[in-house]
Amino acid sequence: MASETDLHQAAAANDAVRVETLLEAGARIDARDGAGRTALLVATHADAVDAARLLIARGADVNARDNIQDSPYLYAAAEGRLEILRLTLKAGADLKSVNRYGGVGLIPAAHHGHPEIVRELLKTDIDIDHVNRLGWTALLETIILSDGGPTHIEILKLLIDAGANVNLADRDGVTPLAHARQRGYREMAGLLEAAGARN
Repeated sequence: MASETDLHQAAAANDAVRVETLLEAGARIDARDGAGRTALLVATHADAVDAARLLIARGADVNARDNIQDSPYLYAAAEGRLEILRLTLKAGADLKSVNRYGGVGLIPAAHHGHPEIVRELLKTDIDIDHVNRLGWTALLETIILSDGGPTHIEILKLLIDAGANVNLADRDGVTPLAHARQRGYREMAGLLEAAGARN
């Protein structure tokens, strides 16, 4: 039996040939490391696209969680691994799955400033107005957890254009427009106002 440690190492190194060899030798494709990660999640961490593609083609579970509730799909969404995200979506990523903060993949993608990921996820049936355990939507995190700069302005435009609810307040009743104004994000506030946002 091939060592799962070897499989994780090969995945992290993006060595698809070695991954294939180990699988042929009997390595379990969804075996876990000490952090509960599968080889595919390790590959996703490393943005090892070739290894990830092979593992997914061989049936690796794109929704398998580690000890902190990350899956290959959720991690790819949160950390901007666009090619791997596309592979996970084609392989049946669970769009309703949530991370340890109770957020769907769209929320950390918006927060972390990955417009290309947001654009990709908005092509799917993901819940654009999902509220996480903090009481925030993707649109709220785009404002609250950003510097109001060009990247997050682009994401805000994408969310607004896709029909995000611009008046969905946080759990304290503070609206997106109020958050933008409090932070002095004038361009964001203007976009929200144009979309019908109220204070």
